[in-house]
Amino acid sequence: MKSRKDIFPNAKTAIIYFILRALVVGTMILQFFNGNYNNVFLCILTLILFMIPLIVDRRLNIKLPSLLETIILLFIFAAEILGEIQSFYTIFPYWDTMLHTINGFLMAAIGFSMIDVLNRNPKFHISMSPVFVAFVAFCFSMTVGVVWEFFEYTMDRLFLQDMQKDWIVNAVSSTKLNPTGLNSQIVINDITKTVIYGSIDGIEQAFTVENGYLDIGIIDTMKDLIVNCVGAIVFSGIGALYLQKRDKGGVAEKFIPQMKTEEEIEQTRKTLETLKASRKRKK
Repeated sequence: MKSRKDIFPNAKTAIIYFILRALVVGTMILQFFNGNYNNVFLCILTLILFMIPLIVDRRLNIKLPSLLETIILLFIFAAEILGEIQSFYTIFPYWDTMLHTINGFLMAAIGFSMIDVLNRNPKFHISMSPVFVAFVAFCFSMTVGVVWEFFEYTMDRLFLQDMQKDWIVNAVSSTKLNPTGLNSQIVINDITKTVIYGSIDGIEQAFTVENGYLDIGIIDTMKDLIVNCVGAIVFSGIGALYLQKRDKGGVAEKFIPQMKTEEEIEQTRKTLETLKASRKRKK
């Protein structure tokens, strides 16, 4: 049996990890007996994602601040277990918005750290200004956000998942609805209802949308990208100030991963060898 320190050196992070893992395992068992096998898969995926900090630490020799590790674990749990399985995305209207904002912040921190490590490497002959490093971190975060929206769009089109949530809109500006056929928009205000005719399992049905029409995806996508941008801007600004002063114990330092020193890499190697030897003795 692994101890908490074998997985996460920080005691508080380790406790949070094991609590969240226990909750996921319990949810997985419950979903299995309820026959919700898609949710069982989500639970397995969550357990795999929980190992990301460990892989980054041991395989890539990158040291994650304990606060960043904790937020990553809570983010995964909030997105997969609470958001998807417990339907927080539909119960709480701003749940998705909150997660995308946090994602923009975290991805900017990760992008920032990659460029900062490169910038401080003596083998790298170009010294980048704090503003440029912050700009690259911002671009990295936005790129991750855009790629995620590509993924959501692909899942919606190919597998009809509705990851890009629908919105009710009570006004529309459209050239498509212009009866003249000209390339000029008409504005329809105060839409009271729309009716959608279609079939479910071959049975014809009519669906009435009250107080507007059903927007498919575009508003959700743009909202996600905007709040991702807000999160990225916030951290990029914090990171630029950090580079100018290099304040120890500052806000940015709590979110910026660092490359391990040679001593820390050696300590990790010895820890892994000790774990392997312990497993062999138990066998």
